[in-house]
Amino acid sequence: MQQHDIHQFLVRYFKENDCEVAENENSLVIKLTEKMDKLLMNRPFYWHYIEKIGGVPEPMTLTLVTKKNEKTSGEFVHLGSPRLHQIFQAAKKTSQFIRMYENAEGENSAYLSLIPWLNINVKISYVCDRKKDSLLSLGLHLITGQLKENFFNQLQEKSLTPTLPDYSFPLTPLIKPKSGMNRVKKAIYAYIENGDDEWAENAKARWKEDLALLEQFYEDKEKSEAYHNEKEALQIQYEPKIKVEVINGGIYYLSQ
Repeated sequence: MQQHDIHQFLVRYFKENDCEVAENENSLVIKLTEKMDKLLMNRPFYWHYIEKIGGVPEPMTLTLVTKKNEKTSGEFVHLGSPRLHQIFQAAKKTSQFIRMYENAEGENSAYLSLIPWLNINVKISYVCDRKKDSLLSLGLHLITGQLKENFFNQLQEKSLTPTLPDYSFPLTPLIKPKSGMNRVKKAIYAYIENGDDEWAENAKARWKEDLALLEQFYEDKEKSEAYHNEKEALQIQYEPKIKVEVINGGIYYLSQ
């Protein structure tokens, strides 16, 4: 993620959260809303006091610098900065699940029906002494039960809006979201089970080699606490594990 990408992400994030954003190519001046001030600025005592006395709130203005030069002043944000990490976490917390509608036009726009899809995006992490992450985006048709992979990429090609467009109406799902989540969950497990497990077998082989060296080192010694600690550390280091993290998801009403 380059600085230009960070700049564009910040503009979009704050505008979509109803903040006033003044920008140039180097920095952003953001007038926070009350909600965003509470979320990002760590002022619980201020907000408690204002709410207690019924005062007029004064959300802060945040200046973020995305490209340093001698004329810019403010808080520099880059991929490893605490502020950007905080904003990523806030975006994940507040925007993890959304409802969107396709802004499409049909031959007879007065009768354009929109079909409900459940989308879940997950990160699958294959963890041992090494780590590999894989992203999986699934879309479930909530009427027919059809399942599509790479669903997020297909959404990128569509014009989406959080409000229902004029002359459109959403079809009622036959599959309830809770039941749909269970179907997607089973599909994720099937994806993992059908995946290549060579990485796990290689990790176990490396684990076996290091365990043999450990046993050889302690061959003529008493199996002390240090031995057991080192053996446990090898297990933690090499034992294959698969972790699944839901990144985000939503209900999308799309045209045919």
